[in-house]
Amino acid sequence: MQIEQAVARHYAHGALEEAIMNALAAAGKDVNHLVPKDLAPVDEFHVGGRPATTAFAQQLGLRPGMRLLDIGCGLGGASRYFASEHGCEVRGIDLSAEYVGVANALAARVGLAGRVTCEQGSALALPFAPGSFDGAYMLHVGMNIEDKARLFAEVRRVLKPSGLFGIYDVMRLADGDLSYPVPWASGPESSFVADAASYRHLLEAAGFEVLKQRDRRDFALEVFAQMRAKGAAAGPAPLGLHIVMGADAGRKVKNMTGDISAGLIAPTEMICRAPA
Repeated sequence: MQIEQAVARHYAHGALEEAIMNALAAAGKDVNHLVPKDLAPVDEFHVGGRPATTAFAQQLGLRPGMRLLDIGCGLGGASRYFASEHGCEVRGIDLSAEYVGVANALAARVGLAGRVTCEQGSALALPFAPGSFDGAYMLHVGMNIEDKARLFAEVRRVLKPSGLFGIYDVMRLADGDLSYPVPWASGPESSFVADAASYRHLLEAAGFEVLKQRDRRDFALEVFAQMRAKGAAAGPAPLGLHIVMGADAGRKVKNMTGDISAGLIAPTEMICRAPA
């Protein structure tokens, strides 16, 4: 409970919806006539943003009508993408009451309130019946969860037989102290970055079969290079993840990119299947 409270505090903003609406207006968007892609610069809170989500989705065998669980849904960007682009029904869960409130408000603004619903709760005690979902996923969430064995057991419980579970997390590549703050944590007390071997071991112990694993370090480095070039040419855009990360956004990103460049960590995908 103390860890979850610390995680929720890290992501607290206080006036997030207002800040996003102001930035959308400054970016030239009509806030009364938004579409999901308008929100992508601010609500895809993981390395690579929307392109990473798109590549991730291609591996999940999505089809219209699928019922998906978004674990650690944040502002609901991925949930809205899966609903709008793939016709899925998505339930999201997140520790942050503020994020959940903004996620639901944004879903309503883009006409997805009936297909995307987010609620506050813990990934370690999912408030859903066994076999509730056709698939589940989490994007940059495991770094905040120490008890990954319990997490994976809970996901397994709420998945239907043979349901897919997709993970896109920052994982360890080598030993060494990480630099803080980073986007997911102010310090090591709420940061639980594990290596891919540990993920595989715990997933298999929970009954999952790991079908695919992909190191996305090269992709991340390319994304960072493009961000630097774009920033140098045009300056900071009004709408971006700096709104979510707060005043020290630059330091958080610099620390993370430094540790990825140094080969300590990298975003990594895993696609897993529950038992039949």
